[in-house]
Amino acid sequence: MKYLLLFILSCLAFTSDKPAYQFYTQKLKTVSYQKVLKEAADADIVFFGELHNNPICHWLELQLTKDLHEQKKEQLVLGAEMFEADNQTALSDYVSGKTTDKEFPKQARLWNNYKTDYRPLVDFAREHKLAMIATNVPRRYASAVARQGLASLDTVPASQKAWIAPLPITVDLTLPGYKAMLDMMHGDAAAPSTGKGPSDQAANFARAQAIKDATMAYFILQNRKPGNTFLHFNGSYHSNNFEGIIWYLRQKQPDLKIVTIASVEVPDVAKPDKANQNLASFILHIPSDMTKTY
Repeated sequence: MKYLLLFILSCLAFTSDKPAYQFYTQKLKTVSYQKVLKEAADADIVFFGELHNNPICHWLELQLTKDLHEQKKEQLVLGAEMFEADNQTALSDYVSGKTTDKEFPKQARLWNNYKTDYRPLVDFAREHKLAMIATNVPRRYASAVARQGLASLDTVPASQKAWIAPLPITVDLTLPGYKAMLDMMHGDAAAPSTGKGPSDQAANFARAQAIKDATMAYFILQNRKPGNTFLHFNGSYHSNNFEGIIWYLRQKQPDLKIVTIASVEVPDVAKPDKANQNLASFILHIPSDMTKTY
């Protein structure tokens, strides 16, 4: 009777748990954070695909940064979609201690959720003297491509082209990730580029996404070194299904050891959605009713 009571109590304790997240493998088998950390430490490049307003993502990004630094020390390099390449000097000056936390926001374009969600990462880099790379294309160029297509980049001054992946940039709109954008906007990758109509608009929207992916890949390659681990933070859609940034990396260096983390919200983290299988090396499941940072 005593053992039966203990069993019942242990079951009740288990069912009362409210886990804030659960990692799964590519094949949707449960996996521990320690296993994710081990794989990340052995990788050349790690992509943490986040949901921009999810506090669990931001907390785990900081924990992974701390734990990787414990193992890799100065061989850890950080990079982020949230900082644009023309703001690299401002970012480097702050991380190196040349400027203050009051000066930095005046010198760089920061996301509205910088203070709550990204400043902890930047301050960690500053405290531990880690390189932090602004990998994203300046948004004005992505916006120009979304409106006018790739030809809009031809008029960018030569000095400013240093903030974009080398031109011309190959964009394959048949890749599943970009094709999904076209389908979502009822576009057609095969439609002639007339500069008018929803098909061109959709195609240019996907091309703007590709410009971001290509530029992030370019600056990652420019700043990584053999033996280092480059930890990159980006919206999950930029690295889901091993596409986006990773497709461009593979065109240049197919032998890179890459680990990806994708973030998804689900009703119950104990019940993974089969639709998320193969989304990433590790798939972070978070309750869909998790509070948001904005």
